[in-house]
Amino acid sequence: MKASLIKTARDLKAPPETAALEFAQKQEHLAALGTRTLNQRPDLEKLVGPGNPSMAEDNNRNFARFMTALFSDYDPEVFVDTVLWVFRAYRSHGFHTTYWAANLNIWTDMLKIELTPETFDALYPFYNWLIIHIPAFTRLTDDAVAADK
Repeated sequence: MKASLIKTARDLKAPPETAALEFAQKQEHLAALGTRTLNQRPDLEKLVGPGNPSMAEDNNRNFARFMTALFSDYDPEVFVDTVLWVFRAYRSHGFHTTYWAANLNIWTDMLKIELTPETFDALYPFYNWLIIHIPAFTRLTDDAVAADK
């Protein structure tokens, strides 16, 4: 299954330098806005687990930094390996798989507003790919998460 994820990630096109630069310039603002939006959800604790809102904030900052690096030097294997690590690590701290769908939808809505249409069009496929593959990331990390409990 991991090989299949890498294969589909190879189909993603590295964004143009202008898109990567625009995202990089806005990454801190995007992370803060994403966190504010997430924190307004009445189901926040159900998504991240009790006592984990600060971890969700850290995740948004780290996610923005990671995507900045990824957009500058796209590597499908690094993309897949990092997402799998994030799923394992955060799930073992009580994050529910529904967190990623909720947060990635926040990000896609936010990017559509905060980025130029050209940059959004170049970056959206990465977020859509993540959303589509949440079930695969969940299955691949189920055993690791169970072992951590």
